[in-house]
Amino acid sequence: MNAPAEAIREQLMANDPEYKRLSEEHARYAAQLDRLTSKHYLNEQEQIEEIRLKKLKLRVKDQMEKLVQQSRPDN
Repeated sequence: MNAPAEAIREQLMANDPEYKRLSEEHARYAAQLDRLTSKHYLNEQEQIEEIRLKKLKLRVKDQMEKLVQQSRPDN
């Protein structure tokens, strides 16, 4: 991760409510995934939930990255 992008993320976290909301949502999905993947065996429903959570987490991460890109000085 490069330093300018990290600085932008920190600034967004402090000043942008949407970015902060997305970050919290991302953390919730990550925690749910951690609970699921800590199991030795996932039944079919849990496997589907794992896939769903991964997709949601990635979607939120993409939205966060879009905000970072929009906040770059060269944009």
